[in-house]
Amino acid sequence: MNPGAQSPPVEARPPSPVQVAVLDDDADFRHYIEDCLQDEGVYAVRTFAHPDDLFEACAGNVPDIVLLDMKMGEFRGEAILDQLQARWPNLCVIVVTGYPSLENMRATFKKKVFDYLAKPFSLAQLRQTLKNAVEAYRLGGPDEDRLRERLGHRIRLLRAEREWSLKDLAAATGLSVSQISAIERGAHLPSMDSLLAIARAFSLRPSQIMASIDF
Repeated sequence: MNPGAQSPPVEARPPSPVQVAVLDDDADFRHYIEDCLQDEGVYAVRTFAHPDDLFEACAGNVPDIVLLDMKMGEFRGEAILDQLQARWPNLCVIVVTGYPSLENMRATFKKKVFDYLAKPFSLAQLRQTLKNAVEAYRLGGPDEDRLRERLGHRIRLLRAEREWSLKDLAAATGLSVSQISAIERGAHLPSMDSLLAIARAFSLRPSQIMASIDF
């Protein structure tokens, strides 16, 4: 190889599609959402009519966003939401219902869902709500970026649960405050040694931290 030759530029990896799961007992609605979002070229959509099918799919491949119908005959949306948040606490859930009320909205938002769409809603409303979720959760970027951000967010939550400052975690791990701050902001991935030190500080295994970020 000619030592003076320049290396070819590294091509940027295209963003990963945002994974959207739709749970609704209305087949027409599921098909409508799937058709509309697939045409956007930004989303990969899976639709489900039964909660168990959604849970099984999430166990194998956790979506970025769930559009959850709260009124589905025998199935209570509130119970489904509780299960989703218990098993995948970082999941972005957008509630969809044909029976909106102020009381229901207040109760739903207390469960920390991202947003609320009342049927019938326009395609523009759906697009804007999803766009807001993508920006808030920083979805759709390269996998490396998403891993950094989710891992940093999880470490920040673990620190907050213990009411530790950055200095407290630095003292417990032997890392510097600037190192921990960069990890929590998603600017850097922790090295294996750093991740081991952070896990020990929280009395966890690294695998437990990685499993909790739904990546």
